[in-house]
Amino acid sequence: MYALRNISRLSKSAAAIKTAPKAINAAYMKKAGYASEAKSSGQIRSVIGAVVDVQFDQGKLPSILNALEVKNLDRRLVLEVAQHLGENTVRTIAMDGTEGLVRGQPVEDTGAPITIPVGPECLGRIINVIGEPIDERGPINAKQSAPIHCEAPEFV
Repeated sequence: MYALRNISRLSKSAAAIKTAPKAINAAYMKKAGYASEAKSSGQIRSVIGAVVDVQFDQGKLPSILNALEVKNLDRRLVLEVAQHLGENTVRTIAMDGTEGLVRGQPVEDTGAPITIPVGPECLGRIINVIGEPIDERGPINAKQSAPIHCEAPEFV
């Protein structure tokens, strides 16, 4: 219940901004300095439960909190960069099950943090951490999205 109230507050605040989703994301990323514009690809080096280590080419390391995507058993699996380990390797946290991931599997950097839909279209909806609806009521046709790691909206 607490999470739904926070989503409602975030939705109302984002609706009041009246800004395009890319502008909201770009403004946040510039202010926070988390995400990078450059997209790159890497390979899985190890999988231990929900922790996945990914190695990238020299100089192509994604920023902390960037979202990485990997195809896992015909599903899209999102990984969030949690730590730079050195040797062009990042430690990530999987946002879903890691069963089926193997060493050497390709991983793509999205160049942005995980975002979720916000706005009046989200009120009363249930979504997972990567913004996908899980309430069996169809897609969410939100006009705006916001990063999951951002400042809380003002309490009005």
